Amino acid sequence: MRSLRGANIETGSQGMAYVGGCQCGRIRYRADEPRDRSSVCYCRMCQKASGGPFMAFVRFPANQVEWSTPPDVFASSNLAERGFCRNCGTPLSYRQIGGPHISLTINSLDDPESVRPQMRFATNMEVSWCGSLSTLPTREMDFTANPGFINHQYHGD
Repeated sequence: MRSLRGANIETGSQGMAYVGGCQCGRIRYRADEPRDRSSVCYCRMCQKASGGPFMAFVRFPANQVEWSTPPDVFASSNLAERGFCRNCGTPLSYRQIGGPHISLTINSLDDPESVRPQMRFATNMEVSWCGSLSTLPTREMDFTANPGFINHQYHGD
């Protein structure tokens, strides 16, 4: 994990860069191509770490990821660790301890549409209702028009 304290994480090398960070803006990252696979994982550890039915990741060689401030790390098992922002709680990464790759959470990217998952892990742990989400009734929710609304999220995107 490279650190770029004080550097501008948004600028850098040639080719496509994947830039993102946490909600509060304390942690920003940049990962340069080439990237490895992208995936979703339904395992219980990912469900617990995200509070959702799965987590979506894009994997890079760890030496291609630069951090403005390194994330805090929680060892979720004796084999894996997860990076997050201690201020706002945003999950940012997954890594096999000592492994050569790091997986960044797709939705912490400034442009999450730039990566589409290519494979699924631990599908036997997928919650039964996950596959039927697209059939649920929809309702728009936008608080930004409410008087007095203040958004405390970082606006790097």
